[in-house]
Amino acid sequence: YVITLWCMDTNVLTDSQHVVIIGNGVAGVTAARHIRKLSNCNITIISGESEYFFSRTALMYIYMGHLKFEHTKPYEDHFWQKNRLNLLQAIVKQVQPQSKTLLLENGTEMAYDHLILATGSRPKYFGWPGQELRGVQGFYTLQDLQQLEQLAPGPTQCKHAVIVGGGLIGIEVAEMLNSRDIPVTLLVREPAFWNNVLPNCDSEHLNQHIRDHQIDLKLNTQLQEILGVANGRVGAVVTDSGEQIACDLVVLCTGVTPNIGFLKGSGLELDHGILVNAFLETSVPGIYAIGDCAQLRNPLPGRRATEAVWYVGRAMGQTVAQTICGRPTSYQPGNWYNSAKFLDIEYQTYGLVSADTARKADHQVFHWKHPKKEQWITLEYHIKTSALLGINAFGLRLRHEVLERWISVKLPVQMGIQKLQEALFNPEFTPTVVPYIQNAFLEHQQKSL
Repeated sequence: YVITLWCMDTNVLTDSQHVVIIGNGVAGVTAARHIRKLSNCNITIISGESEYFFSRTALMYIYMGHLKFEHTKPYEDHFWQKNRLNLLQAIVKQVQPQSKTLLLENGTEMAYDHLILATGSRPKYFGWPGQELRGVQGFYTLQDLQQLEQLAPGPTQCKHAVIVGGGLIGIEVAEMLNSRDIPVTLLVREPAFWNNVLPNCDSEHLNQHIRDHQIDLKLNTQLQEILGVANGRVGAVVTDSGEQIACDLVVLCTGVTPNIGFLKGSGLELDHGILVNAFLETSVPGIYAIGDCAQLRNPLPGRRATEAVWYVGRAMGQTVAQTICGRPTSYQPGNWYNSAKFLDIEYQTYGLVSADTARKADHQVFHWKHPKKEQWITLEYHIKTSALLGINAFGLRLRHEVLERWISVKLPVQMGIQKLQEALFNPEFTPTVVPYIQNAFLEHQQKSL
């Protein structure tokens, strides 16, 4: 089935053919750049959010005053014309595969020979009463940032904010508001922050770290209702325990979902996202999907079918460019990795480190925390083979290429601990923590015997 699909569409692109990419995030732009390296075809990138590609993960730093919007654009504005990448700021209303055309919201149509869907995600809401009130929003798009700037310029205009959701976006928004001295309450439905992803030893440290930053963290708490005031703006939230919290702003950070609503009725096979094979081809020849909106039919063991991560989008963009240009290439995600920041703690993860409830019986965890500093690591390894399966690092910087190699070759965890200095790249003159970690691991092994 896979071979049949890619054999349908492996001709080298001609100069007259038109590749249209819907979405100018990292996935779509990476695809465009790599297609241009391999082909002289016509390329159009369509986005309804912004004219130019920007770093979405840097939006928070604009609000915090660390960057201006122009600093978040990886390429100068003249880059696009120089590389013959046509940019169109518009909204696609419908994809029409039978005629190979797109219907835009303004009523015009655009023809394509190959179509790449890189439409990203949109915030996921759950139909709470009052979520339509002024002062209730998500935080994902450039427009969300602009709205937040209007609603919460400072503590005089916004006396209290409630953030719903304990993921990466939620903690980013908490840090943003905290930087402007706006009091924040963070509602998390789990018993510890992000412990549906992190093991308890990691999430419990984060609980304390969040509270140390004067953020009112309420665990085991869910939003029940949003209450308005006379002018149609939010005035309070009600939790599932019946507590009422007065606020001027509610930011819903309860996850994202693939942005595929406009594709219903197009003939594309959809599920949670746009279903694709290993070559990122959809059910319709000549149409591909990459990034947050793509759902792999057969994901690798331990990986999700849809992964809304910057690194995944970039890798998919590079991969699909090869296939479209006549070099059929299957998507190989490699080992899982990600990075983020929890307030002032840097976080990196490589491979598999399970939440406690998801850990297999033949897996073991080693955890070490610095007695005085906000630095800790958590390793997961196989009990019988000792193979290193994954590592979380907080406040410690690790070398990607080293961890990628260790996990790929199933390096015994004991050897990884011995060679740990090789994996660290903290700033010069930073006191080493490696001996402390090694001693703690020896104690851990003795207890495990």
